[in-house]
Amino acid sequence: MRVGFIGLGHMGSGMAENLTAAGHEVTVYNRTPGKMQPLVERGARAAESIADACLGDAVITMLADDAAVERVSFGNGGIIESLGRGAIHISMSTISVDLSEKLTAAHANAGQRFVSAPVFGRPDAAAAAKLFIVAGGTLDDLAACEPLFEAMGQKTFRVSDRPPDANLIKLSGNFLIASVIESLGEAVALVGKAGIDKMKYLDLLTSTLFNAPVYKTYGGLIVDQKFDTGGFSAPLGLKDIRLALSAAEKLRVPMPLASLLRDRLITLIATGGEALDWTAIALLAAKDAGEVSR
Repeated sequence: MRVGFIGLGHMGSGMAENLTAAGHEVTVYNRTPGKMQPLVERGARAAESIADACLGDAVITMLADDAAVERVSFGNGGIIESLGRGAIHISMSTISVDLSEKLTAAHANAGQRFVSAPVFGRPDAAAAAKLFIVAGGTLDDLAACEPLFEAMGQKTFRVSDRPPDANLIKLSGNFLIASVIESLGEAVALVGKAGIDKMKYLDLLTSTLFNAPVYKTYGGLIVDQKFDTGGFSAPLGLKDIRLALSAAEKLRVPMPLASLLRDRLITLIATGGEALDWTAIALLAAKDAGEVSR
């Protein structure tokens, strides 16, 4: 397929590279031009503008937040103005339900198609084409996207014919990941304060009660205190928890734990952790226990 790819950050660069490796004709665009060069060397074409990335069958956006997606979608020379009739905008960013609804309507009015396909997986999974893709859109639209999804992920979940539903599911998943990080941080602080070997404790947990990737991945980061990974920054985590709370308020669903997580992330950022991975909220539990002074 001929596909444009907008957003070459930690996630997007690996995803675009996998599309190129799979034989798709990929045109990449990034506000920082230097990030396009490694992909050009692997066979992609560099776009001079957003409009230049919208000339194919589909365009994928993988951007940090609502503001960035709105800017490239609705701005002058943006996706809405530039994408051909019948072509598909695949939004793989973690965005709000409200913005997804706005994009769904705007693309329909322009005679274009829109699919929400946020992903679960960190940058290493993106580079290895091991993402889990949560896709919302009509059956025909999702079928058209399948060759692209196959190049980027290990499994695609078709969750709804409504794109915003995929975004709500993604936000709920990130809420659960943050809940795991907080609870693991507290548990590790507890056993660590008692002098118990933290790695042995984690091995016990992940070999018995919690034999799941999320516990293994984040538990390892917590025990090793590898918070400078650049995988998913604390401000992005805060953004996602706020979006989950916003959706919950609109649906009148109380989420008291999400409110706690929002405050933990604010505390982490306010105390110098803005550049750290969001897993570093586990540091707060360790500090509260008198375990670390970082």
